[in-house]
Amino acid sequence: MIDTPVATRSTRHGVLRSLPGILLCILVTGLATALQLVETRLVGQPYLEALVLAILLGVAIRSLWTPGDLWHPGIVFSGKILLEIAVVLLGAAISARAVLALGPGLLVGIVLIVAVAIVASYGISRAFRLPWRMAMLIACGNSICGNSAIAAVAPIIGADSDDIASSIAFTAVLGVVVVLLLPLLVPVFLLSLTQYGVLAGLTVYAVPQVLAATLPIGALSNQVGTVVKLVRVLTLGPVVLALSLLTRRMRDEASEAEAPASHTKRRYPPLHELVPWFIVGFLIMLTLRSTGMIPTSLVAPITRFANLLTTISMAALGLSVDVRVVALAGPRVAAAVTLSLVMLGVISFGLIRVLQIG
Repeated sequence: MIDTPVATRSTRHGVLRSLPGILLCILVTGLATALQLVETRLVGQPYLEALVLAILLGVAIRSLWTPGDLWHPGIVFSGKILLEIAVVLLGAAISARAVLALGPGLLVGIVLIVAVAIVASYGISRAFRLPWRMAMLIACGNSICGNSAIAAVAPIIGADSDDIASSIAFTAVLGVVVVLLLPLLVPVFLLSLTQYGVLAGLTVYAVPQVLAATLPIGALSNQVGTVVKLVRVLTLGPVVLALSLLTRRMRDEASEAEAPASHTKRRYPPLHELVPWFIVGFLIMLTLRSTGMIPTSLVAPITRFANLLTTISMAALGLSVDVRVVALAGPRVAAAVTLSLVMLGVISFGLIRVLQIG
């Protein structure tokens, strides 16, 4: 039986510990917003949105100064919980009609893209002579949903901590790079809002990062990208199930001498690892909006608040990314992850052209 006063004090202590880091992220967000206003005053429009500026400012600060224990809890909270809350709130801006509007061709195409990307990424990683476990982590992280996929797949295939750390490090760094560079493809390839939304949903690593990559382009891109990405994330369950059935054969490929004692014990991930809570929350909000339980008048303020939380979270993301980790993980891993990401972008763009989207 939990003593309520003790639990209350523990919660209050956790909030107080997180407060400095949250305030730091809000400060960075304020600076980014001020810079956006300066852009608008000088050139008439913001070429870099506050959301993108928050990431760049965070990365710049992180390169010059490493936040200590005082700031860390709040930065983690802002970069994870606030971002997941923003994803849930975004469900209020999307109706079931938007999901159905994707059409069966695109829904099947998303599943095929994931399957092809996993096989191709695994092949690229093996071509760079990476161990099969790390190759599989890179393939699943690149093709499905970044860190979440890596965390779910790692215990199934018995990956060790070094493989997991290297894979997650590159996911973090390249995730930021993709968020910053992907919008630049819009004028280059003359992408429509729908086409860009599909491209972002198929290539960006994490659901929250889709917000960062699409919000500066337009609301339609944001809605389409989020729905496409959610469909992509939902393929994680079948992929983990397939790997659990194939893992015995895969493990037989490696000799006992190759398997260090640090390998984690295989386990089947719980449901919340396969379907994160914020995806469930997003679907609930989408259902409420589609059934008219969320008034249309509330959609705009909810969306604006979600965008604010996303910007604060992007500041936290920038503060959490140390670009120097790329050099520590090794050039072969860097090359494999980068080529896998480029390959994913190419086949995603090909799907858009084949289906004549947008």
